[in-house]
Order: sequence, then C-alpha cells, then structure tokens
Amino acid sequence: MMNPGMELDLGWVQKTTINLPAVERRAATLRTRRTVKKSWQAAWLLRAVTCIDLTTLSGDDTSSNVSRLCYKAKHPIREDLLKAMGMEDAGIEVGAVCVYSSRVPEAIKYLKQAGGSSIPVASVATGFPAGQTPLETRVEEIRRAIKMGAREIDIVISRTKALQGDWQGVYDEIKVCKEACGADVHMKTILGTGDLGTLTNVYKASLVAMMAGSDFIKTSTGKEGVNATLPVGLVMVRAIRDYYHKTGVKVGFKPAGGIRSAKDSCTWLALMKEELGDEWMKNDLFRIGASSLLTDIERQLYHFVYGRYAAAHQLPLA
Repeated sequence: MMNPGMELDLGWVQKTTINLPAVERRAATLRTRRTVKKSWQAAWLLRAVTCIDLTTLSGDDTSSNVSRLCYKAKHPIREDLLKAMGMEDAGIEVGAVCVYSSRVPEAIKYLKQAGGSSIPVASVATGFPAGQTPLETRVEEIRRAIKMGAREIDIVISRTKALQGDWQGVYDEIKVCKEACGADVHMKTILGTGDLGTLTNVYKASLVAMMAGSDFIKTSTGKEGVNATLPVGLVMVRAIRDYYHKTGVKVGFKPAGGIRSAKDSCTWLALMKEELGDEWMKNDLFRIGASSLLTDIERQLYHFVYGRYAAAHQLPLA
C-alpha cells in the first residue's frame, strides 16, 4: 500500500517532546533480553535475509561489483544450508538491490541473468548523501532513475531545513519528490538522523516525511558519523505507530548503516515485532540497509546446520 500522505499538521509536529532517559531504557532492553535461539533463530535470520536491501554505494563501484551483488541478492544463502533446513524451495532472496542511479541498468541486467528479475532495484537519489543540490536537480535525478528502471527510490531530506525548524520546507520538498516518483514507485525517505541533533528532531522529521507521502522512513545514508541506533529506531517506529493510529496508513521502516551482525538483525526484528506487530516483520514494511550483514548471517546458519563455524574460505561472498 502506498502512503497518500496528508496535509502538514504543524500543531502535531511542534508539540512533540521526547523523554530521552525513557527511550534509552527501552532501547537497552532490546539488546539485553534473551534472544531467540536454535531453530527459531535460524528462522528469524532467514526472515532478516528477505528484508535486506543489499547495497553497494561506493565511489569505486564497478560493473563487476554490481554483478556479484546481484548474484548474491538472488542466492543469498548457500544451497546446502537451505537444503539442510528444508528451505531449498522457499525462494529465499533479498528485499532489493540498492545502487547509485548510474548503476540501475547494470543491476537490472545482472539480476535478470541471475534469475532474480522479481527483485526490485532501488536507487539513491536527490543528491545522496548530503542532499545539498538544488531541488530541481534532485527531482530530475529521481525521474532519470525511474526511467532507467528503478522501482524504489531512496531520497534524502534537507537536514539544514530540519535543523532550522523549517518543517514546511522539509514537507514541501519531500512532497515534490513523491510526486516525481508517481503512483508505482515506492519512496523511502532518509532522515540522516546522525545529523539531526536530537531525538525530538528525529520524531518531527519522521512525522513530516510521512505526512508528505513517504512509503518508508529510513534512519541514515550510511555515510554519517552515527547511523542506525536503537534509540533512534525506537523513536521512528513510535512515530510510525502514531501516524498509523491517526491515518490508518502503514508506513515502512528501514534502519541502515552499521548493521553487520546476525544478532543485530534479530534485535531490529524484535523491535518491529514488539512495537509495531508481525506485519512489520516482512519486507513490504521492513528493510535493513546493509552491504556486509549477509556474511555473518550465513556464518551463523552454517553453525546451526553443521555445529561449527566455517573457515573463511568455505563461505564465498559477493
């Protein structure tokens, strides 16, 4: 379901306050409580795989990098591991492949070659990661990425406007970007939470992004000094819950940046389950932006199947 958005409700935005100690206490419980174990953990890890936006956003990206990434997107877990778990016919693949707009045609081509045409290609746009280019340039980048075949667009907000409290300006720019995406392309809005200064600003930016029509809200570009953290994630999912209660519209959530361990992926899934419910544990409403997370997930699944950890050479990775 696409988010149609709503008129900007500045009253709702401005009255927001965040209890920082309470947020930190709640976030701490997610890491310290007993996690899922054994076969349940394996199931959660496979679910996490299907929620990954497998990403390459480096200045040295090449065609061969994208090719390997796309093969891994279609075949994220070794066949022998899936067979041992009885999951060889489950169609386990990642949620999307995320690249720069110039790499979109290559990603589409290589996914097709790998048999993964059903996997959407997401493109970052709007002057990623800084978002400091003129609005018309950002909008044109969206249109070009869609024209090249991107089915999802990850935009970045103007952190400058957010830090200045210009929520009308933030809303207006996101709304223009949403219009450029049209009716068939999902738009994920990156808040750049590491640059926003306070959790109150994170909640306000979350609300404004959803009011402007964002289908997902995303923590970070992965390029900030601080990326996805549990306190930030908690504030954002609480904003999603509040927006859902007010509008009946379900908006997705995507933590990104610094999520590298299998345990981390289970922690984020637990956050979604406890705060938003089971519906937000599937890739139509939850994604994890990651480039190396699969390494540890596959390592943990190898241990589950064989009772020991694999040597590095036994898990060839994209």
